[in-house]
Amino acid sequence: MKILITGGCGFVGANIALYLKNNIKDSKIYTLDNFSREGSKYNFSILKKHYIKNFNINILNYKRLKNLQKFDLIIDCCAEAAVEVSRKSIDKVINVNFIGTLNILKKSIYDNSKLIFISTSRVYSIKEIKNLVPDFNFKKPIKIKKKINEKFSTKGPKTIYGLSKLASEMLIDEFSYAFNHKYLINRCGVISGPMQFGKLDQGFISHWLWSHINKKKLSYIGYGGYGNQVRDVLHIYDLCDLILLQIKNFNKVSNKIFTVGGSIKNKISLIDLTRICEKLTGNKINFTKKTNTSIYDIPYYISDNKKVSQQYLWKPKRDINKIILDTYNWLVNNKIKLAKYFS
Repeated sequence: MKILITGGCGFVGANIALYLKNNIKDSKIYTLDNFSREGSKYNFSILKKHYIKNFNINILNYKRLKNLQKFDLIIDCCAEAAVEVSRKSIDKVINVNFIGTLNILKKSIYDNSKLIFISTSRVYSIKEIKNLVPDFNFKKPIKIKKKINEKFSTKGPKTIYGLSKLASEMLIDEFSYAFNHKYLINRCGVISGPMQFGKLDQGFISHWLWSHINKKKLSYIGYGGYGNQVRDVLHIYDLCDLILLQIKNFNKVSNKIFTVGGSIKNKISLIDLTRICEKLTGNKINFTKKTNTSIYDIPYYISDNKKVSQQYLWKPKRDINKIILDTYNWLVNNKIKLAKYFS
């Protein structure tokens, strides 16, 4: 089986590439990445050791993409995923996330290949998510346990990033109807683990750990600056487990959308993450409070994996402590090499 992973030198793509290389017999894994993101060249150096070939091509260059060899499956991990960036770099976000998907779809049709699309939880309505916790007291932890699944509302504002991904989902569905094309869509929440170069608005687990390891300042931003916002987190290896199951069952299960996340057992607030980071590193750092909340921020998100769990008998095996520890160990073991990639 020949598999192409777009955004394949990024955090998600690189982990999937290595995992599939080791778990699908006689597979040929290729990545496509133009190294536009911090850390992608470092991840490529790891892929190269495992004889995974990368095509240094911009996803917007359809002519070069079309002229590549034919693939049996394309896993589309390529995206500009930072939520706040999507307000500042609208053209880039729409081009990479939507036009990029269009080009991948055209390549899929040309090759007659299957597609797995890595989408996002940010396709859901900001307003409706906030309505889940209408009485959220900024000073106290959130106790609510409501979960979000595929039926949750996507109407109304959802971030420009989320819009670009939802539009891509709709385009995939249109191509499926028009060309009898097989696909799967995974709406992922927060993912973390080794090979992640975290930033403030993307990869917060990695960012928090790196800041504690190196005694860098951090801020609790929004909702009063108390750090009580909650997210669930999925270990990248659990996502890889799911992708393998989806590949093996593609002939039986296709053209579906799944919510994929860490769910209840892997939920964590920023303040609780801070306590774990302090315990792991032995370092306490200075925090500032920034009380103003971005229009894009949400106080709470927990994934409902019921549909994907029933379909594949899959559920996350690694809890939040394992996610944090694995990420921490990777950062510490590669600290010198990684330093230039973290801002």
